[in-house]
Amino acid sequence: QVQLVESGGGLVQPGGSLKLTCAASGNIFSIYVTGWYRQAPGKQRELVATITPIGTNYADSVKGRFTISRDNAKNTIYLQMNSLKPEDTAVYYCYGQKTAGNGQWGQGTQVTVSS
Repeated sequence: QVQLVESGGGLVQPGGSLKLTCAASGNIFSIYVTGWYRQAPGKQRELVATITPIGTNYADSVKGRFTISRDNAKNTIYLQMNSLKPEDTAVYYCYGQKTAGNGQWGQGTQVTVSS
């Protein structure tokens, strides 16, 4: 079995920074962790950032502020979030593609940007 576990969320002031971690545990190489998504209250889940061997992709709303990175040995991805805005408030989820073919979400970590 494999799980994806997010960490690093919390409460931060506007303009502040947080770094999120998504770590695969268990049979870590049975899943390929690809990116971060978020879901704000009353909204659909949306892509934040992805990372693949060919590069990275970011939502327009976070370009220039967020950076995604990967540790291949640990099958772990990170999301460095700078210049946070209240509209970044959401539950942030990481996503992975299982070798069996199904996708899998982590449990999510809450990011709240507020004064």
